[in-house]
Amino acid sequence: MKRWSVLLAALLLPIPALALTGEEAMKKSQAAFLYPGKDFKARVLMKLINRDGQERVRELTMLRRNVGAPGGEQKYFMVFFKPNDVKDMSFMTYKYPAKDDDRWMFIPAVNMVKRIAAQDKRSSFVGSDFTYEDVSGRDIEDDSHAIEREEKVGGRDCYVVKSTPKTGDADFGHKLTWVDKANFLPLKEEQYDRKGARYKEFSADEVAEVKGFPTVVRRTMKNLQTGHRTEVGYSKTDYNLGIDDSLFSERFLRQPPRKWVD
Repeated sequence: MKRWSVLLAALLLPIPALALTGEEAMKKSQAAFLYPGKDFKARVLMKLINRDGQERVRELTMLRRNVGAPGGEQKYFMVFFKPNDVKDMSFMTYKYPAKDDDRWMFIPAVNMVKRIAAQDKRSSFVGSDFTYEDVSGRDIEDDSHAIEREEKVGGRDCYVVKSTPKTGDADFGHKLTWVDKANFLPLKEEQYDRKGARYKEFSADEVAEVKGFPTVVRRTMKNLQTGHRTEVGYSKTDYNLGIDDSLFSERFLRQPPRKWVD
């Protein structure tokens, strides 16, 4: 009888949660950060700030449409409004899992659509501290991921995940990402060069809930070597608008429909 009592007590104990791997944490983080909703729209204010505090401002509309499940194909479309030197410039990305993305930019000054080479994915996005790859996200499979530890950021419990490139095509040696254990948003990221020196830092400065989706509406990327930083704020943020797939075409790069970009 005593043996059955012990067995019953054991069965009633809570089942311990299975340990999360680094790759699983980063997949959940990518889904929460880059894939919420079927589509997404926001007005974006981007401030480029140098070491001396001088600012340049970019203003644009950003649209995103998921083609498949989280981690699958996506399409991005951006149209710039300010300042005058980038006014009416537009940018489009077709993001693919496990292969290079396709990127195009329309340059109104020369009335030309330019294809952005795959090797330029780590180049600066319109002079900011974000790269083209930062905008649409790096493929999870390009790196190895391991949970290094757990710690708090801004009072939030986080997994600290170390990601190391599998090949030498990245311009960083490794990076650390602080992933919120509750909603899996990346709250902080540090990038290290191949010598182990920290040179870039991302922070999620404000998170708001939009249509039930936790959303990073203010973020900053800092270049710790130059002292330059880029601050980005999202407004008029919305999800599941029914953005038509036909928008994401070279034709609309030249003349985006005002319905979606205003």
